[in-house]
Amino acid sequence: MRRLLLDTHVFLWWLADDRQLGAKARGLIANAQNQVFVSAATAWEISIKKSIGKLDAPDDLDAIVEEEGFDKLPISFFHGERAGDLPQHHHDPFDRMLIAQSQAEGLEIITADETIPRYAVKTINALT
Repeated sequence: MRRLLLDTHVFLWWLADDRQLGAKARGLIANAQNQVFVSAATAWEISIKKSIGKLDAPDDLDAIVEEEGFDKLPISFFHGERAGDLPQHHHDPFDRMLIAQSQAEGLEIITADETIPRYAVKTINALT
């Protein structure tokens, strides 16, 4: 069993059945033996971008995460402190939170972001 954390774009690609999501990544997410997490940071990011017109995404992400059989990953105080202590390779606060959560919880991040692998975190290329 693998413990996977979906980057925000990967979660959206999954929901839209977007062809950008590679076959390997899609297979890992679909594998019922893997535990797949969606962070509260992802809901936060999507909600903000929807409210300012930068993103069209489904409503009621809470229910969608459950319907997909994914686990919700809350943001803890420890995650917040850890995100703030990360090196400044990445300036996106949402990605920094995902990195901190991945490190703290021992998760692999499925992402197409080329900066995230610069951190001490396991990544899976979402495009493969």
